[in-house]
Amino acid sequence: MSIMPLSRRNIPASRLVLGCMGLGGGWDDSPITEEHVRQAHDAVDAALAIGINMFDHADIYTRGKAESVFGQVLKERPDLREQIIIQSKCGIRFAEPNGIPGRYDFSREHILSSVDGSLQRLGVEYLDILLLHRPDPLMDPEEVAAALETLKASGKVRNFGVSNMTAGQIALLQAYTNEPFIVNQLQMSLQHIGWLDAGVHVNRDDAKENMFPEGTLEYCQMNRIQIQAWSPLAQGVYTGRPVQDLPESIQETAALVKRLANEKETTAEAILLAWLMKHPAGIQPVIGTKNPDRIRACSGAELVELTREEWYSLYVSSRGVALP
Repeated sequence: MSIMPLSRRNIPASRLVLGCMGLGGGWDDSPITEEHVRQAHDAVDAALAIGINMFDHADIYTRGKAESVFGQVLKERPDLREQIIIQSKCGIRFAEPNGIPGRYDFSREHILSSVDGSLQRLGVEYLDILLLHRPDPLMDPEEVAAALETLKASGKVRNFGVSNMTAGQIALLQAYTNEPFIVNQLQMSLQHIGWLDAGVHVNRDDAKENMFPEGTLEYCQMNRIQIQAWSPLAQGVYTGRPVQDLPESIQETAALVKRLANEKETTAEAILLAWLMKHPAGIQPVIGTKNPDRIRACSGAELVELTREEWYSLYVSSRGVALP
C-alpha cells in the first residue's frame, strides 16, 4: 500500500481520518445536549480503537456545534489533545437574514476570525492543519498569504492545505507564500470516479463530460500534497443501502464488493477504503460517520490487499462500461 505524503513530512497521521461533520446535532441553532456529547465520545472511542488519530472539522459543520461538542470531549479528556491531530476548515459563509447570500470568503479578516472561532469552540491553542474550504473567486493570493503567515507566526496553525481545489488554484496560492500547502481534500470514492476517468479519457471525447480538473492528481503527487478523500464510502450504496431502484452498475458493483469482502474475510467498508488506498497517490480517506459500528467496520482496511485485477474489476464495474 502506498505511503502517505503526510508521513513523508513526518506528520504521524493515521491512514484513516474521522470526519466530524455529523457531530453536535442538526444544522440549526438548537443547543448541544448531553446525548450529543455522549455520541461524540462514542465516535471518538470507536475511532481510537481502530487506530485513527486524526479528526477532520470545519467551522460550518452543524453551524459550529461539531467543533463545540468535540471541544467538550477534549475538556473531559484533557490528555487526548496531544495524542491526536486536529484539522479544520474555513472559507464558507452561510446566507444571512438581510438578503446576503451564502458565499465563500478568503479575506484576511475572515480567515483570522474563523480560526479564532474554531480554537475557541474546540478549546485548543492550535490547529494541526487548516484547510481553505472551497475556492473563493474573489481571493487575493497575497491577502491569503498574509493571513496564513500571521496564523503560523502566532502559533495558532501549524500546517495549511486546501479542499476542493484544482492544481492551478493551489499553484496560484503557493506562488505567494513560503508556507507549503500539504493537503487537498476532494470527493473521491468507488462511485465518484472522475479523478480516475480524467486520466484514462485523455485524447478522447469522453473527457468533455468529466468535470474533474485534469492534472490535479498529478500535481498533488509531484508536490507531496496529501490527497484526502471525502465521502469515500459513497453514502452506503455499496455497503448495505437498498440499491434495487438504482442503476444496474451500482447493483453489480455492490455485489462485487460484497463478494470480495467475503473472500477476504473483511467488511464491505474495508474493501472500498482499500480500493482508494491502493492508488500510488497515498490517498487518505475521511470517513464521515458518527456511528460507532460503521467506524469499527472500517477496521483493518489498510491491511486488505487487492490485486491489480481486483482493483480494476471494481473500477470497471463502477464505470458501467469497459475501459477505452
